[in-house]
Amino acid sequence: MPGEARRRCDRYDLIVLPDDHVIGGIAASVTVITYCDFECPHCRQAYFLIGGWRARLADHMGFVYRHFPLVKKHRHAQLAAEASEAAALQDRFWPMHDLLFQNQAHLEIDDLYLYAAMAGLDVPHFKDDLHAGAGVLKVRRDVQSGHRCGVQGTPTFFVNNVLVSDSQELEQTVSKRLKKQ
Repeated sequence: MPGEARRRCDRYDLIVLPDDHVIGGIAASVTVITYCDFECPHCRQAYFLIGGWRARLADHMGFVYRHFPLVKKHRHAQLAAEASEAAALQDRFWPMHDLLFQNQAHLEIDDLYLYAAMAGLDVPHFKDDLHAGAGVLKVRRDVQSGHRCGVQGTPTFFVNNVLVSDSQELEQTVSKRLKKQ
């Protein structure tokens, strides 16, 4: 991580906050904070890798999802992130998260409404929250946190607060950490 970016990284940037999206054992010995973009194909690959771990290692690992939409590359990324936050207001972040990655090529507004229904949301309420910008501040805070910590692209991972920049390195780092348990 560039030294300048690391120095700007606030001590709170890499701790799990009350409104972070967490799955698994957050008190576990391995915590993975992931900065992702729902429209990024590399994030989709990481989604499947982490999904396998979530199923097998949820008691030993904590997973934190943070937004980092690359709006210059992915025109639907910001809206998808905001849609996931609108879903979170109804305690359905993870089902929406999964649907967004599984249907990454289809992230138009009408698709998001369909996914909201599939995720079991009150769709009119979801639409109201989405159009009111209910998720904008959370997404912005995640992006700012990522920038302060040197995130430049997606996916970017922090394993126990150590920057890991790609899925292969992530697998190696997590394996090493789990073996130390």
